Amino acid sequence: MTKQELRQHIRMLKKQYLTGGLSPCEVNLTWGQTPCEVVMLYSALPDEVPTQKLFDEFLAQGKTVLLPHVVSDTDMELRRYTGRHDLQEGAYSIMEPTGELFTDYDAIDVAIIPGMAFDSDGHRLGRGKGYYDRFLSRVPSLYKIGLCFSWQMVDYVPYDEHDIMMDEVIQI
Repeated sequence: MTKQELRQHIRMLKKQYLTGGLSPCEVNLTWGQTPCEVVMLYSALPDEVPTQKLFDEFLAQGKTVLLPHVVSDTDMELRRYTGRHDLQEGAYSIMEPTGELFTDYDAIDVAIIPGMAFDSDGHRLGRGKGYYDRFLSRVPSLYKIGLCFSWQMVDYVPYDEHDIMMDEVIQI
């Protein structure tokens, strides 16, 4: 199956599983890593695992929470999340932070990444624009966790040389 065929298949599954909308769910994340202080998350689209509660919890714990902000057709940057008040609708109708720019990428302890599909080897299928692959290639030592619904796990995700693998995939 090609990447495009797999995206089509996942879109069909999303319609099947997400009919009636998503209800907020608890996401309890643990990983084989020392405690983290700086966490990169994503602001979920309606068809992705919800993360708002998670980044609010991390913020309440005093952690630095970073969210992507799309700056062009090819690139994104990270901005500090300081609370729901600093979110505004950005590219692709994603809620993006308006907080201060964050560029100390080596300080990030863990990145939690969305995807259309994942496999058990850590391959990730994105939406096809390459934002995360380009960004993550700049921080190769970053611990990357793919976050998905169980039906987004597949036997095999086709991948190219530039595709960045996850260190771990957590299914909800």
